[in-house]
Amino acid sequence: MNMRTLLSTSAAICGLALGSTAVAQNDGRAAAEDGTHRHNPNYTVDIAWNRYYDFEQVEDILRRLAEAYPEYVELRSLGKSLQGRDVWLAIVNNPATGAHTDKPAIYIDGNIHGNEVQVTETVLYSMWKLLESQGTNKQLTELFERASFYFVPVANPDGRAWWFAEPNTPNSSRTNQRPVDNDRDGLIDEDDYDDLDGDGSITQMWRKRVGGGWRRDPDDPRRFRRVGPEQQGDWEYLGMEGIDNDGDGRINEDTVFADDMNRNWPGDWQPTYVQRGAGPFAFSAPETRGIGRFIIDHPNIAAGQSYHNSGGMILRGPGTNYRANLYDRADSQVYDAIAGAGAQILPYYRDWVIWEDLYNVHGGQVTWMAEGLAIVSFTNELWINAKRFQGEAARETEDQQWLWRDHVVFGNEFSDFTEVEHPEFGTILVGGPNRWGSRQTPPFLLEEEAHRNFAFTMFHARQMPLLRFGRVDIEPIGENLWRVDVAVRNERHIPTRLSLARRNNIGQQDLMIFESDDATLVTAGLLGDFNDRQMREVRFEPDRIGLNSGIGGMDQAIARYIISGAEGQTFTLRYEAEKAQNIERTFRLEQTNEPSPTPLGH
Repeated sequence: MNMRTLLSTSAAICGLALGSTAVAQNDGRAAAEDGTHRHNPNYTVDIAWNRYYDFEQVEDILRRLAEAYPEYVELRSLGKSLQGRDVWLAIVNNPATGAHTDKPAIYIDGNIHGNEVQVTETVLYSMWKLLESQGTNKQLTELFERASFYFVPVANPDGRAWWFAEPNTPNSSRTNQRPVDNDRDGLIDEDDYDDLDGDGSITQMWRKRVGGGWRRDPDDPRRFRRVGPEQQGDWEYLGMEGIDNDGDGRINEDTVFADDMNRNWPGDWQPTYVQRGAGPFAFSAPETRGIGRFIIDHPNIAAGQSYHNSGGMILRGPGTNYRANLYDRADSQVYDAIAGAGAQILPYYRDWVIWEDLYNVHGGQVTWMAEGLAIVSFTNELWINAKRFQGEAARETEDQQWLWRDHVVFGNEFSDFTEVEHPEFGTILVGGPNRWGSRQTPPFLLEEEAHRNFAFTMFHARQMPLLRFGRVDIEPIGENLWRVDVAVRNERHIPTRLSLARRNNIGQQDLMIFESDDATLVTAGLLGDFNDRQMREVRFEPDRIGLNSGIGGMDQAIARYIISGAEGQTFTLRYEAEKAQNIERTFRLEQTNEPSPTPLGH
């Protein structure tokens, strides 16, 4: 499939109808609104996508979807978090077209970092939109008939629950909540955040002091401006809001936060002195261990998608430069084609390689899936500042930032400065940009962000292998002796086996299996094309041709069989692949010249 074909397909998916985008305000403390807003009375399950949901509300949405679509949805717990919450998996599949394990599957998750809250809504929206589109949207209905979907909306339940229930910055609570003595004083989690003004966010602390280096803007006292080198200020910046609870001279240095679970996977895992947040060992977190076990146990997963925030990126491996050779030219072309289309579906998003364009990551989830299990995998970093003014530079001027805060989100991303008494600093001001102010998608743009990422992920899913029989030539070559040439086509962009899988012996090779009750197989082999005079003979067990390379994207494999049998006798060929739905067809021994239905790529 060429890029023009890929982009035209992505444009069609991207054109699926958006729902309502009514604004829901959020005060920074918890989920906005009460869910009573009528989104569309024609939906089976009516959910507002212009607001955020806490962990218990997420569980409720999952149950509602499972109850509304019992034939399609199976909920499973992949285990308990450190604090006893379920890590929920939704298996979404149409059993009328086969078991979910018999089809190529895409695994989709989010919120492995607890503060990256909009990704859960994106996973839930993807599940909801897929289900609600059955029978009403041709592309999504066809995809649902041939593929299965594994959704994990919240990979870090404790982190999400903490973000909604407790005061946080935009960047916390990223980790799990394993008790750790961060400052090595013999105590655990004794110097956590302190919400001094009670606004639900951890913001800034300022103290009035001659020579402090800062001045308040006389026209807008919310702004503090650094003075010049020969000027004298009268305000001092004291850092993040908090108290030195353990008397060691530091503030907020021993919080409840511990391991970055996106550094806890077996792929190139490194200890914490190399990779901060990696945890004691790979899969030490019960959440990553439960998810990892499910992925390993389901080799039919051909595509992987993890949602994060922020920055507007479509990320892929390798995570480090010394693993770049794991991606050969053929595999890289698959990633290039899918991510290139994604950059068109997702305005302002960039197609980036993790180590080359961002930073080195050891033990990351997406690189473990891609490099350890040969699953074509991406991480999308949701939300980019360029979306604020639809085309302005991502790095805005200060005036643009205030225009946004004051006139677009009506002050919801800023906590007004309040005087409080601090036990160490005395009378101070607390306030500034709150936890909604940088990484989280504004609620009124949440549905569009979710829909466009859903469109990219469904485009990715559509590229999972799709097998069909192609050209068939059956010719008599002697008395009761027949030559049979049969093509099996992969009509999508992802190979049935990546080059990485072949080179590193990941998973099982494909098989072409011959069966007959009356005809006898003499020999068999593979052809490069239909004009080959010689075949690569399979000397042992020719009724089971192994294809270690599988079938490439938009490519075919051609098998030749020499069969002994009377005219009219039948035989069956079955093609089996871990990351594709198996196909089977019965043929008759009779003169046949059956062309391919269409050229590959059309």
